[in-house]
Amino acid sequence: MDEVALRSLIPGVLGVLGRRGVDFAAAEDAVQDALVEALRVWPADMPRDPKGWLVTVAWRRFLDVVRADAARRRREDVVDEEPPPGPVPAVDDTLRLYFLCAHPSLSPSSAVALTLRAVGGLTTRQIAQAYLVPEATMAQRISRAKRTVSRVRFDQPGDVATVLRVLYLVFNEGYSGDVDLAAEAIRLTRQLAAAIDHPEVAGLLALMLLHHARRDGRTAPDGSLVPLAEQDRSRWDTTLIAEGVGILQTALSRDRLGEFQAQAAVAALHADAPTAAETDWVQIVEWYDELVRLTGSPIARLNRAVAVGEADGPRAGLAALAALDDTLPRYTAVAAYLHERDGDPDRAAALYAEAARRAPSLAERDHLNRQAARLNSRRR
Repeated sequence: MDEVALRSLIPGVLGVLGRRGVDFAAAEDAVQDALVEALRVWPADMPRDPKGWLVTVAWRRFLDVVRADAARRRREDVVDEEPPPGPVPAVDDTLRLYFLCAHPSLSPSSAVALTLRAVGGLTTRQIAQAYLVPEATMAQRISRAKRTVSRVRFDQPGDVATVLRVLYLVFNEGYSGDVDLAAEAIRLTRQLAAAIDHPEVAGLLALMLLHHARRDGRTAPDGSLVPLAEQDRSRWDTTLIAEGVGILQTALSRDRLGEFQAQAAVAALHADAPTAAETDWVQIVEWYDELVRLTGSPIARLNRAVAVGEADGPRAGLAALAALDDTLPRYTAVAAYLHERDGDPDRAAALYAEAARRAPSLAERDHLNRQAARLNSRRR
């Protein structure tokens, strides 16, 4: 049976699952998994009743997901909302699943999408919304990832670097998105740090703790974003900051610098400043220089331009920004901020409005629109 004929069976299978009480989104995911399995199995062993086979496999997959979700919720029940410092709790199978989903045959983007779906428990729709892509596009990406790993042996699971990248991306989704995965990412990184003596694992854990420590200060009571310079630092979690700084110092003492340690060093300098005005921007620029050297990341270069603007003045920051691609995410917002600091409110207001139209989230869009409105109101 070719793929077109196979997909013609989908409506009937969805109908059967629906009559069994499965909601449409869950049924779609289960059927998608069944189709991937059919493409793998049927060429060698075609069933007599293709539709019945799909219904059976999809139903079993749905039950597996329900059981896995229940198990995940039980694990979450024993973890406090704020990741506690100190000894790591007993290791469960989640970290092992991360290694399996981060198989070397997958790209990091495919690995994190598969991990969010298979381990994080997010629906395809939620993941698509997080990545700002159509649900069909994300479904195809996850299906390709599943198809890839279904053809490989798992005696060579993903290496530490890939798992760290996936954990970092999952943490960022939990830190900035609607689905809170940050605490779970920290829990798993603690487990990894306890199991593996690796400075970059420690660097990632320090980075997560230092960012998570500022979570309560990032939003106002109405849910609006609060820029770092305006945050109430008394709301930052000093216990997490102290733990993160201690872990980072130990990692840096081993003289095996990596990108997560460099990022954590920047976060530590922000956390160490009693006020925004007392931030050591000169050191932050130096750490961004290291990060650019290590990664060549254009986002690191963009953040460096902001730091240069604070350390050496907005004109220097704009000069550093001019060397970058203006299609980078948040490039326009950075340009707006630097032009405002350089005494050009008209240009800054226009750029804030433009950046709002490109914002990746509703909260960020609203913040940028408020910045534009604030500057425009001063001209009236």
